[in-house]
Amino acid sequence: MRQLFRASHRTLRARLTLVYGALFLLAGLTLLAVTYLLFNQQLAQSFGSRYGVAGDRPTRLAIVSPGGYMLQGDDALHWLQAQEAELREAAVTSLLTQGAVALGVVGLVAAALGWVVAGRMLAPLRLVTATARRIAAAPAADRGLHERIALRGPVDEVKELADTFDTMVERLDHSFDGQRRFVANASHELRTPLTLNRALVELAMHRTSASADVKRLGESLLEINARHERLISGLLLLARADHEIGDRSPVDLADVVAHVVAQAAPEAEQARVTVHEAAFPAPAGGDAMLLERMVHNLVENGIRHNTGDGAGWVRVASRTSPGGGAEVEVSNSGPAVPPYEIAALFKPFHRLGEERMVTGRSAGLGLSIVRSVARAHGGDVTARPREGGGLVVTVTLPAPSG
Repeated sequence: MRQLFRASHRTLRARLTLVYGALFLLAGLTLLAVTYLLFNQQLAQSFGSRYGVAGDRPTRLAIVSPGGYMLQGDDALHWLQAQEAELREAAVTSLLTQGAVALGVVGLVAAALGWVVAGRMLAPLRLVTATARRIAAAPAADRGLHERIALRGPVDEVKELADTFDTMVERLDHSFDGQRRFVANASHELRTPLTLNRALVELAMHRTSASADVKRLGESLLEINARHERLISGLLLLARADHEIGDRSPVDLADVVAHVVAQAAPEAEQARVTVHEAAFPAPAGGDAMLLERMVHNLVENGIRHNTGDGAGWVRVASRTSPGGGAEVEVSNSGPAVPPYEIAALFKPFHRLGEERMVTGRSAGLGLSIVRSVARAHGGDVTARPREGGGLVVTVTLPAPSG
């Protein structure tokens, strides 16, 4: 009970209820004290005016006591005063007792009403908190920014807070949209000069008068140009994957895994890496092209970051997760990856080892695209170092709706 009280005392609603109850109790005690003083004073004046004021005592007073004795004069007066004092004490005691009981009952009712009123007054704040929590719980920074509180009611401090929050979220949403549009437009604009550069280099290389040095230079330029094209394609895909998937289609990840493994066979053979496939049914829902690209990036990452001595391997598995969703797990042999580098691998343009060089084959977008595609489908991706070197990357997607 004490823990429950402490937990509830931390909430603003409980604190307001306690303040309401304390103020009501203080006001009730003050009223009871004032009533007691006035009542006591009135009784004193009433009894004193009859028998207790000097010069006004009755000279001839005779009464018969309850025991049958005749009392006269001062004896009768003393007996009456004793009876009046007893009556006065009983009246005051009854006033205090019944007043305290009434104050306690009404105080409980007031506390209950204060709890209800505080809840109704704080309901808009709970709406603000719930909206902010949904935005904060979104898998990516720009997800959930379409949420609005849209609080209705009189213009007060709470409504001003909700409107200010909506304005802030709207500006953030426009900022992220503008950033994505800029990346997409810039990538489209850069494709044309890269295509032209590739055509000019190939034309120079295939001339009959081209020397061996020119051909070697052309091969290096074509390799750099191809890397830039992969970078731009990755940026376009990343910009597209940053949007949540609206139109979802049924997709079995087992089919995607089998198709990707077949496509990656030439690259795996060239890199002397063996790809093992364990495709079990894993139904999901989403964009088939993006899911294929996600699995392709994982397999490609496993092939490229491997031992390179002919003993390397990549294992691709699909299955149904315990929660009813779909999972794809890609593990590979390769160099040891420090655990503190795992989180950085999912950041755009982050590369390890030789891939940090400008001439590296990787643009550093593979795993970041994987994470964006997974989160766009309502899932997530995790990675951990494998014992003996390499990585184990697992993508989890929710079960298809309907």
